[in-house]
Amino acid sequence: MEFQGKVAISTGAASGMGLLFAQNFAELGGNVVLCDVNDEALKMAVDEINQKGQGRAIAMHCDVRDYEQVCAARDRAVAEFGSIDVVANFAGGTATRMRNVDRAKYPEFPDVPIDVFDWGLDVNLKGPFYFAHAALKQMREQKSGIIINIGSITGMEGSDYGMEYPTAKTGLMFGLTKSIAQYGSKYNVRCVCISPGPVLTRAAMASMRTLVGRAADPQEIIDLCLFVISDKGRFINGENIMIDGGRNAMARWN
Repeated sequence: MEFQGKVAISTGAASGMGLLFAQNFAELGGNVVLCDVNDEALKMAVDEINQKGQGRAIAMHCDVRDYEQVCAARDRAVAEFGSIDVVANFAGGTATRMRNVDRAKYPEFPDVPIDVFDWGLDVNLKGPFYFAHAALKQMREQKSGIIINIGSITGMEGSDYGMEYPTAKTGLMFGLTKSIAQYGSKYNVRCVCISPGPVLTRAAMASMRTLVGRAADPQEIIDLCLFVISDKGRFINGENIMIDGGRNAMARWN
């Protein structure tokens, strides 16, 4: 898997799997636009990638909830590198956790302020939708590309508290991914959703049960993403791929 001369946009790329994807893509020769709202961390990440002297990286402040900023990221990628071969939608997270909701103060779903859930739906669903809408203009013109959405085991399981997260992830895993694949097929554009189970990006993930008895190392998720976007994965399209250690196959009462 080599990406010499290829160009990727990675969202949520100042940290976590968005950053890890960008690092891997550059190490394999690709150029990458790292998008995030954390400018300080973003600059450090880009500097580190560029110091290695393999693929080139640039930073782009981008709130995925803002369509104008999304379009600006697209335009910067094209201006700097001439194309967009990959969009990897890693930005996201459960709103009640990301917004530090006090569960003692807001004990049940109806108690949580609606603006918290607005934030979650915007980041986790509208963000990837915005990037698809913006990037497909370029991919249509160049007649190539792939969009990677990131789903979640939570999209299969649901949640009785942070309901916006499984709602958004299910939308990515099925509705958006299949729809982009249908539209993109006439322009040689693919779309695939990668849906992890527990991943050790946070210590709490280690307590989630799987059939293999552990959570995933983040690199295992990125390795699958890299395979899918490479020529080796070119027959995969419009599909949601679970990479969850068998959690979705477990009896629901486990």
